[in-house]
Order: sequence, then C-alpha cells, then structure tokens
Amino acid sequence: VQLQASGGGLVQPGGSLRLSCTVLGNIFSINDMGWYRQAPGKQRELLGTITSGALSKMVDSVKGRFTISRDNAKSTVYLRLKSLKPEDTGVYYCNARIQVVASSSVENEYWGQGTLVTVSS
Repeated sequence: VQLQASGGGLVQPGGSLRLSCTVLGNIFSINDMGWYRQAPGKQRELLGTITSGALSKMVDSVKGRFTISRDNAKSTVYLRLKSLKPEDTGVYYCNARIQVVASSSVENEYWGQGTLVTVSS
C-alpha cells in the first residue's frame, strides 16, 4: 500500500493550488483521510480530515482558505488551497487509515511522501 501525493509547486502569494493523494495497492477500505503540513523548522501540523462519508473538518488556521475533499471511486483525497500566503510554505503530507483486508478490522495508518508547496513572489 502506498500513498502518492502530487500537485505542489511554486505559487505567488494570493494564488491557488490543488494537491492530490491517491492510495495505490490492493486494499479493502479507506477510512479517514487527512492532510498535514510541515513548515520549515516546525513540527508537522494537522490541516484537515475527511471521513469515508465525506464529513470534513479543517483547523481554524486554514478554515475558509483550504478545503479537503475525496473521491472514493478514485481512492483519492484532495486539498484545495487558495489565497496562499508565504507562511503556507512547507511540505504537505497526506494520511490515510486503511483496512487492508476484509478478514481483519485492523486499520493501519499510511503516509504519503510529501509534496512541497512554496509561496513566494
């Protein structure tokens, strides 16, 4: 099982990006998914989560600017970023709790490799 993240890049302040993260591999179900960010010199922080039923929550610091969504048919979670600021610069990581096989209800947590977002003029 792998999570493949993409969509990062260099963007000017005020710009927008959409990040994607796709689950690859044979699995039974994908439960909660989320996005995190690690800014330079800081700890990784949670940005938002979304359930398999598309109930989403964003942390207050990005609410209104960032939106999480998912397409279950594509095993993909998205993060829409708008009105970007220089302080949004960092590596963005996706996360998923996955039930790999139907015979076991155990969920394993997986992380994507990270995609770099740089907000600069």
